Amino acid sequence: MKVGIDLGNQPSDIGGGHTFTNEIFSSFLKLRSTTRHKFIIFHRSKEPPQEISAEDIQYLSLYRPPVRRLLSRVSRLSKKVIHKISWRDELHSTDWLQRIVLSSGVEILWNLTPYTCTMEIPYITVVWDLQHRLQPYFPEVSAKGKWSWRESNFAELCRRASVIITGTEAGKAEIEYFYQVPGNRIKILPHPTPNFALDAPNDDGEEILNRYGIPKGYLFYPAQFWSHKNHAGLLLAAQLLRDKYNLVFPLVFVGSDRGNYKYIKELADTLDLSPQVHFLGFVPQKDLVSLYRRAFALTYVTFFGPENLPPLEAFALSCPVIASNVQGAAEQLGDAAVLVDPKDPKEIALAVKELHDDVTWRQTLIQRGLERARRFTAEDFVNGILSILNDFEGVRRCWPNKGDTTVG
Repeated sequence: MKVGIDLGNQPSDIGGGHTFTNEIFSSFLKLRSTTRHKFIIFHRSKEPPQEISAEDIQYLSLYRPPVRRLLSRVSRLSKKVIHKISWRDELHSTDWLQRIVLSSGVEILWNLTPYTCTMEIPYITVVWDLQHRLQPYFPEVSAKGKWSWRESNFAELCRRASVIITGTEAGKAEIEYFYQVPGNRIKILPHPTPNFALDAPNDDGEEILNRYGIPKGYLFYPAQFWSHKNHAGLLLAAQLLRDKYNLVFPLVFVGSDRGNYKYIKELADTLDLSPQVHFLGFVPQKDLVSLYRRAFALTYVTFFGPENLPPLEAFALSCPVIASNVQGAAEQLGDAAVLVDPKDPKEIALAVKELHDDVTWRQTLIQRGLERARRFTAEDFVNGILSILNDFEGVRRCWPNKGDTTVG
C-alpha cells in the first residue's frame, strides 16, 4: 500500500507530544526498509524534517503562508455570514488538506497525533486522552470553546477511524464508552520509553546543577504550567514536609507557561516556599537527562492520564517515581512507581518521606523502573503499526485507488 504519514504540528516546547512524535518518527525511519509498503510524509512546515531528504523518502509540505491562512479564514467567515454555515462546518473546513492527501495517491493515512482532521480515506489515529469528557472543569480542556473543539474533533475522528491506537485497556474502555467505537477497531500500543532516555550517555550531571543553580536532593517535576498538572498539590505537599516533618526538599519545575505559571508562583510565595522552588522554564532535552539523574525523585502528580511519558523517562534514568493514581497509571507503571491520590497533599508528602526514610525502598524502585523502562520501545510501537498496515492491506485492496500516484 501507499501509506501517508501525517507528522502533525508538535513544537519542541509542547512537551510530551513533541517527544512522542519525534521518537516514533525516528524509529519509523530506521524500520521502514523492513516493510513492503511505500510511504509519503506530510508535514506542516516549509522544509522536511532534518532526518529525511527528497532522495530518501517522498515528502509533501502542507505549509500555508500566514497570508493564505488569513484569506482562507476570512473566506470561511464570509460564507458563514452569507450562507449561515454552522460553527462546526467552519471548524472542519479542511477541504484543501484532503485534496492534497487524496491527490498524492495515498491509500491509508497514519496520524502521529490526534489533532488532525477526518479524512474520506482510511486512517489510523492515536488518541492520547479524553480528559475533556472525564474532567471538563479544567480550563485547558473547557474554556474559550476548547471543550466544544475537542469534542467535535474526537467524536468524528474516533468514529470514522479505521484503527485507533491507545496505550492502555483504560484508554480503550474510554473510547468505547464515550464514542461507541467497536473494540476490534481499537489497538493497544503503549507509550514507548523515549530512546533519548534509554540510550543517554553516562554523565554525573554536576555541570547542569551548577548552571541552573540547583541544590542536590530535589523533587523534580517536568510539566507545562497547565492547571491539571497540579503544581499546587506538590507545593502543599512540600509545605507539609517542611512544617510537619522538618524535611526541606527543593522543588525543580521544568516546563513552558500555558497560563498557570503566575498563579503557581504566587502560591509558592504565599506558602513561604519561594526560596526552595526553582522555575527553570523550558529546557532542552539533553539537560533533562541530568535533571532526572540528579533528582531525589520524580513527583508526577498530574490529574490527567491514562498515560504519561515523564515517568518512563525517569525509569530509564534511574530516578524513582511518585505518580498520580489516575485511571490507567497502574497499568502503565506497574509496581515500579509509588502511586498517590493527586487530590491529597498529605499522601504525596508521605510518599516522599517514605523514600527519604527507607533507602532500600528507594533503590528497589530505581531497579524496578530500569526493568520497566525496557518493556516497550519506540521500535516496538512502529512494528505494531506495520503489523496493523499488513493486516489492513487485505481490506484496502477491495477498491481502486483514485488518486494520482505521483507528487510533483
